[in-house]
This record gives sequence, structure tokens and C-alpha cells, in this order.
Amino acid sequence: MRAITGQFSDSYFPIMDGVAMTIRNYLFELNRTLGPTFAVVPAVPGYSDSPAGPQTYRFFSLPLVGRPPYRIGFPQADVSLQRSLRERSFDLLHAHTPFFAGRFALKLARQRGIPIVATFHSKYRDKLERLMPSSSFVDRVLVDPLAQRIADFYASVDQVWVPTEGAVQTLREYGYRGAVQIVRHGIDFDRPRDRRELRRRGGDLLGLDPGDYLFLYVGDHSWEKNLEFLLRSLSLLKAEGCRFKMAFVGEGYAAKSLRLMASRLGLNGLAKFVGVVRDRQTLSACYARSDCFLFPSLYDTCGLVVREAAAFGVPSVVIDSSDAAEPIVDGINGFVADNSVHAYAAKLGMLLEHPALLRRAGEGARSTLCTSWREVAQEVKERYLSLLGREALRQRGGATRYRIPMEQEMVR
Repeated sequence: MRAITGQFSDSYFPIMDGVAMTIRNYLFELNRTLGPTFAVVPAVPGYSDSPAGPQTYRFFSLPLVGRPPYRIGFPQADVSLQRSLRERSFDLLHAHTPFFAGRFALKLARQRGIPIVATFHSKYRDKLERLMPSSSFVDRVLVDPLAQRIADFYASVDQVWVPTEGAVQTLREYGYRGAVQIVRHGIDFDRPRDRRELRRRGGDLLGLDPGDYLFLYVGDHSWEKNLEFLLRSLSLLKAEGCRFKMAFVGEGYAAKSLRLMASRLGLNGLAKFVGVVRDRQTLSACYARSDCFLFPSLYDTCGLVVREAAAFGVPSVVIDSSDAAEPIVDGINGFVADNSVHAYAAKLGMLLEHPALLRRAGEGARSTLCTSWREVAQEVKERYLSLLGREALRQRGGATRYRIPMEQEMVR
């Protein structure tokens, strides 16, 4: 069975984040195995999609104030987009956001009588709380209603997906009470048999000496990612006399402030801010050159970069009880530290002194965390086809509303 699907999001390339990587890999893999799959995402001035890649519909957007490089899009006001989509048939839509693009997808799905899936990708409430002054009044009047509106969106779609068990709990905290299915994310890096040449390339790219010990972070440069915590941990490590280098790869609204903080903490010469790396071969060399990947985020619902680092035999240090820590067994396929600057720094110091532990955990990460996007897309395809099969039964039975029956695999 073939099917035409649409992936709707409020962020996509050239922004490099977990949502963008998920959509890109859905597009390439599903176009190959299921049928035409299209992205419906914000336009970004100066950026053009490759004509050789999957078809992408772009809608009008403006910069999101105070949160570069993200943008705020207006698909429902974009006449050109709506004209183009009128000529495009869809069998199923997938929303990767509860905001503008997601609500546009929901309206389109209901108008056309087709199923819609929505993935809960991020802890949106954390971002809302950082945007607004902290007080019980603000929470009650602004943050709580916005969180409930997010929950209401997920209650309005036909199936809700999350990448981890922890994300289920977060969605429950927002007020969502419906069924949830866990659909894991994958990686698009092959596991190199011999990473020595990649390490050499990465060392050249990052300006490292062969004997330099490298910590690496890849991702959005935002305060939500707990990067102040990371810098303070590194400052403690330096105060203990430990020798290391740290590379930050990515972009974000806090990038300039993070550089200033690194300087104030005396990390000049140790912390290098590389900027965004869009070329996957170049990024693979950065991963391969690192000795340990640092991901202290409590914000992420998955931590896709932890899995990417694992492809190169590089273990990660994560925070206990974070969603990123869910697949990590301390010392076996990564390392888990308590949520304190001192505990995190102590864990890093211990690893600097015991490289054999890093090598063992790196091999464990490589063998347990590296599901390919091709495998994930096969599961996604099967789930889409199951939904479409139920829709066909619904139409034959004359039901008035598309709805998914509860299943044993669903998390309540």
C-alpha cells in the first residue's frame, strides 16, 4: 500500500535541531518505502531547499524575537501555501509542533477527513517559563493556560507519539490524559569500523593537538539546555588542575552570552565555540575526535545527539532522571551524574583519570544506542498504514468521526 503524507513543523532546516533531523529522515526514508512525503515548514530568507531532495512547502515567517535562529510562521495566513496545498492530496498528516504549523495541520486534516498524528518533541513549558518572569501569578494566568492549550491540542489529534517514557510524564503534567505511543528516534550516521582518520580530521578542524582530551557538546545554544551548569562544572574541573579542551557546536540565542560566561569563568583557551556545523561529514569528524560527550540538558525529551555520539564509540555524561538518561546504564553505555555542578564535575574528573572506563562505555553505547533512521522509518510506516487501514474500515462502516481504539502498546 502506498500513501501520501505531510510533515508539519514550526522549525526546519537550515535550523539544525532534533525536530529538523527527525523530519528530514522521515522524508527521505518514507519517500523511499511508503510514498510521497512532503514537509510543510517556515520559509527562511536566503535559504533554498535542494531541488534534488524531497518536496518542501514553505510558509511565511518572521524571526522569533529573542530566540534566533528560530522563527514564527503563519501558515493559515499564507495564501500561496494554501493554494498549493489545495492541489496536493494527502492520506495522513503528522504534526511535529502544537503551535502554528500543528494547528494548521489539524484544521487541514479535519477538513479533509484524514487522520493526523502529533509528536510531543519538547518541554515547551520550560521554554515558556524562561520567557516570562517567575511568579505564581504569571504561572496561573499565562504559563498554566498555555500548557493546558498544548495538552488540548494533543487531545484533539488521532494519535500522540513521544520519544521516551519521560516525555509521557511531562505531557501528563501539562494536563493531557489520553493514550500515548512511544516511537523512538534514530541516527543517520554509520558506525565507522576504524575512526582514526576521522579523529585526525576532527582534530585538524578543531585546532587540537593529538594528545588533547576533548569534551564535546552539540546542540542549541540556549539556557534551557543547562549550559550554564556545564560551564560552571568545567570551571570547577579546571580549578582542580585537570587538563582538557571543550568544543561547543551549534547556534542559538544564548551563544554570545555563553562565550562571555566562559571567559569570565577563566575558560579562555579551553572552551572553543565552533558555531553551527551543517555538513554531516564534518560533524562526524567532530564526534569522532571527542573523548566524551557532555549533555546535561533536563529540557530535551530524547537527546538525539547522545545517540549520534554513540555511533563513534563516544559515551555521554547525562543528568540522573533526565529523559536523555533513560537508556543509559552508568558505566555500561554512558555515565550518569547527580544534578549538581560539583557532582557533574567530579564525574568528569573521574573519567579523565580512568580512560579505560570511557572506552568500555563507548563500546557499550555503540552497541546499544544506535538505531538507524531506516529502522525507525519502517516502524513509522507500519504505524501510518495501520491508521490508514482503520480509516478505510471507518469509511466502510459509515462512522462519523475518525478515532483510534485503545491498544495494549499505548501508555496511559
